[in-house]
Amino acid sequence: MPSPPLPDSGVGLLGQVEQIAAGPLAEMAGRIDQGHYPLEIMASLGRAGGLGAHLSCNGQRFDRAIGAMEAISRRCGTTGFLVWAHDVFGLYLEQSGNPALTGRFLERHASGASFGGTALSNPMKALSGIESLALRARQVPGGYRVSGTLPWVSHIAHGQYCGAIAGVEGADGSLSHEIMFVLHCRDEVQLRQCPVFSGMEGSSTWSIVLKDYFVSKDDLIADPARPFIARIKAAFILLQAGMALGVSQGSIDSIREVEPALGHVNQHLDERPDALQAELDDLRERALTLASTPFETSRDYLLEVLDARVQGSELALRASQSALLHQGARGYLMSAAPQRRIREAHFVAIVTPAIKHLRWEMARLMREEMPS
Repeated sequence: MPSPPLPDSGVGLLGQVEQIAAGPLAEMAGRIDQGHYPLEIMASLGRAGGLGAHLSCNGQRFDRAIGAMEAISRRCGTTGFLVWAHDVFGLYLEQSGNPALTGRFLERHASGASFGGTALSNPMKALSGIESLALRARQVPGGYRVSGTLPWVSHIAHGQYCGAIAGVEGADGSLSHEIMFVLHCRDEVQLRQCPVFSGMEGSSTWSIVLKDYFVSKDDLIADPARPFIARIKAAFILLQAGMALGVSQGSIDSIREVEPALGHVNQHLDERPDALQAELDDLRERALTLASTPFETSRDYLLEVLDARVQGSELALRASQSALLHQGARGYLMSAAPQRRIREAHFVAIVTPAIKHLRWEMARLMREEMPS
């Protein structure tokens, strides 16, 4: 089945991404699911411009970035997740305003010449009051020293990097504020292997252990971090729409694949491809409309972004389960795309911000709207 139309603008970029996704990435999806970390695919996407469309230096087209991520996630949810992690790190660099981070470093990152992700799962939950901040920093001459253990950080390896947040401790142990910084996975940074996950094994996910890790001023993304996070929060969440759209579209593809042979009996299933496609098309249009103002900070806008993100997670769950039911036993094989997408869809629903976190945030914002 041919791909649904992508956004009208950026046809060249999205066409190149689609060629990579439908060709080498689709062929490699099974290996990635089993643990292969696809840096060669990421590098080719970077050369095609698929890792930097959302940046101001490239016209700041979040719709193109979401469209590219959808095309990639349609064939491999793990690689779509890596693209999101890579994209948001580029966002951190560009929005930092730090000349040491916005020059050659950003250029190499956006072009796929170097790689790194985001370590904001714990901080995003901590800043929402869900859990405690894992990293602690103390001010020293020339910067900060950071210690702590950060679990489950993806798209990293020795020689790579990620964006992280630490709480700054005063002499009495209390936290004065938070800093956001580039964490370089150098020799003194310990990477501990994580337990085997049911999916996303190709995402190069590790636990990071820091002991007096030095953060220089050149590596500071934001000090303090909270105003920065408030400014990029909607963009951070909105970019994830590409993962949900792609996993959902791939699931619908799997349903249509068996229609000629099984449509006569599959017609009795509740979730049918045309209805799912119409819902997906509406969600895509909604996400791309929101993508026109990714740095808007109004409460109503953030509520819309959070709600669209929830809708994307729920649609991915429903579409992937429907694909497995439509394909039956052939879709239950460990090597089958529907079986893989079931696990990818569950990841879309639990990756930070998870559905429960999104609803937590929405409830908090709604409470703020209520008169006291």
